Amino acid sequence: MRTTVPLTVGVEEEFLLVDARSFRVVPAAPLVLATAGGLPGELHPEGTRYQVEISTPIAHSAASLRTELAALRRTLGRAARAHGCRLLAAPSPVVAVEGPLHLTDDEPRQREQHRRFGALTDTLVSCGRHIHIGTLDVDTAVAVSNRIRPWLPTLIALAANSPFWGGRDTGHASWRAMAWSGWPSAGLPPHFTSTAHFRRSVQTLLGSGAALDTKMVYWDLRPSGHWPTLEIRAPDMSPDIDTAILQAELARALVSTALREIAERRPEPAVRDDVLRLARWRAAHDGLEGFGLDPYSGTELPAADLAEALLDLVAPELSAAGDLDHAAKTLAGLLRDGSGAHRQRVAFARRQDLTDVLRHLTDETEDF
Repeated sequence: MRTTVPLTVGVEEEFLLVDARSFRVVPAAPLVLATAGGLPGELHPEGTRYQVEISTPIAHSAASLRTELAALRRTLGRAARAHGCRLLAAPSPVVAVEGPLHLTDDEPRQREQHRRFGALTDTLVSCGRHIHIGTLDVDTAVAVSNRIRPWLPTLIALAANSPFWGGRDTGHASWRAMAWSGWPSAGLPPHFTSTAHFRRSVQTLLGSGAALDTKMVYWDLRPSGHWPTLEIRAPDMSPDIDTAILQAELARALVSTALREIAERRPEPAVRDDVLRLARWRAAHDGLEGFGLDPYSGTELPAADLAEALLDLVAPELSAAGDLDHAAKTLAGLLRDGSGAHRQRVAFARRQDLTDVLRHLTDETEDF
């Protein structure tokens, strides 16, 4: 079991493609990706032709990660504009998608998803940010998962950026987190007693029909099925690159903290699954602007206090990686200016027009 640092980080970001004038999603992914070119594995399609995804190379520092994210976003943005589109770094199209979904070329798999899961597949037109921390063998990834899962609700609150879905305010800061909870293979991961328990849980999902394959293990946190990493899947997609880097910094520092605790043979703090489930909902509902639940005690606390508690917990590891100053400043900015969900609602409040929300999001996506 690995218990040493440094750790690597990689990020996958999913984007929607919208018409540059109407801001409605357009099925232009094949054209945009062909124009963008790029290295294999860095730019690729997602579940529908409304979406594109970038995958950064492995990074050893937050600075290099930021450089890679900016370069890939810039490449995709230019390609999108060449086809009359813009990138939308948002968890949902904000307004309803009209007509049947335009699937990717992996149609047999996508059609089987539609056949088996029906209306749940409407949530495929949504975007998240997935953070890979490595290099970790599966035994280590499972042990670390148990220790950092209590902080998943706080990561959801920090990233909350989907108040609008299908043309209406959902009353939640992250409706994506709630919508994805409908999938039987999504939500909080179990607490695993061993690697064998983890493998059995995956096989149960497959055997029960809850997942077509290991790609459909949609837990908020999972040992990757393809890379020697632990994958944090909870965050909403958001336009601000500094927020993306903050999430990656916190994720890596959480893993480093867990590895240190394992090396020191510290016992895992007890966490009740029912409390953690409620904490996840409260984070999705309130975001950063309201309240959350302490994952250990279930006590209601301001969401900002929970975010600062997370920063304090991982501060030694952030400092060791040279990330503490950026993480602290970015978090302070979020607490001062509001989460992505809050900023969307401010944009809407000006004229009660969702077009203003979409314009705000596309402008922020390109502002780096």
